Amino acid sequence: MFNSNLTAKRIWLKVLLAIVAGAWLATAAAGQTPNAEERQRAIDLYESSEYTAALPLLEKVAQANPNDTVILSRLGFVLYAVSTAEKNAATRQQMRDRARTILLRSKSLGDDSNLTAIALDALSSKDVADIPFSNIRAADAALREGETAFVRGELDKALSSYKHALELDPSLYEAALYAGDMEFKKAFNSTDPQFRNDHFDAAGVWFAKAIAIDPNRETAYRYWGDALDAQGKTDDARIKFVDAIVAEPYGRRAYVGLTQWGERHQVALGHPKIEVPSNVTSAKPGETTITIDPSTLTNNDDGSAAWIMYGIARANWMNKKDGSRSEKFARAYPNELQYRHSLAEEVDGLRLVAESVQTQMKEKRVKQLTISLDNLMKLSNAGLLEPFILFARPDEGVARDYAAYRATNREKLRRYWLEVVIIK
Repeated sequence: MFNSNLTAKRIWLKVLLAIVAGAWLATAAAGQTPNAEERQRAIDLYESSEYTAALPLLEKVAQANPNDTVILSRLGFVLYAVSTAEKNAATRQQMRDRARTILLRSKSLGDDSNLTAIALDALSSKDVADIPFSNIRAADAALREGETAFVRGELDKALSSYKHALELDPSLYEAALYAGDMEFKKAFNSTDPQFRNDHFDAAGVWFAKAIAIDPNRETAYRYWGDALDAQGKTDDARIKFVDAIVAEPYGRRAYVGLTQWGERHQVALGHPKIEVPSNVTSAKPGETTITIDPSTLTNNDDGSAAWIMYGIARANWMNKKDGSRSEKFARAYPNELQYRHSLAEEVDGLRLVAESVQTQMKEKRVKQLTISLDNLMKLSNAGLLEPFILFARPDEGVARDYAAYRATNREKLRRYWLEVVIIK
């Protein structure tokens, strides 16, 4: 399981493959029907990162059974990887198009794997095959030598090249990341307990170096989590998977590690349910419309009346009648000349709701809070309203505040996942 996950993760990193581009076409034309052993062999070669050997077998099996989603998913990935080695842009695009077609077919047949989803995400992005890893040519060359060795299954040679690349360019995140990846694979492929443990530990050392280079990239945390979980260090792995999300929360990749960790250990994950029955819109400056579910005003003993405060608070953040910024927005974001929905605005709205609920409870007007208000009060009392908004209720405007908040509140963001989302 770990090996397959790691292969999926590498799709976002530029893979250099020493493969003749026409090899898969020749194999497909062979027309031989594969047996179960060949199918398993193709999968085994793929899982061990021997893409050169896996490609013709994957083609053969896919031709014989075009509805085999396991094979289609892996074939689509390998074709995408092959395209990165193609120097001709037009040919490379044709190969990317075919990979996308195969992956979409796999998806249409019910394939909901992370590998297929992430591969399709990669193929929907701009082709960056010609972009160097490093501006230092020798470092870039060393890393590419490592990638070529990697796809041939020459893990020690690849590791040596990645180490050399990092020595030449100490800021090269991928070099440290890939070195850790090689140690992970060496450990995973071994059956010797001590060897496995030593090399999983060595992988962690390299992942830590990658994190030190850039703590706001998710990949090294996620890879490290896999290594720790493979060692049976479940709690430590959970923390690394959370750190991956904290590093880059607005992309699919960061969530793969924790999601699969939860599935492996039968641990449920979920944001607290908070349905906000109020909204604020503005057709033109100075005119705001507050809408609210009428039932919140008729239920007098569950705290629902507090939701009116959400709309009132947010209305005060919107532009004045003359089109200028409101005092609240200008004070919170003095360097921004145009209004946007923000973290500060959302916090203000939810905090005023919480304060209204507290007042009602002190006056003993509440018999039992709604689920949404009960969850809101728990988050407010724990000081975790901001993480909840950033992770569970972000829009484009709110997401713009994430990096600044993370810079000084990383531990709060981690706490939210460890104490609230991960349901023990």
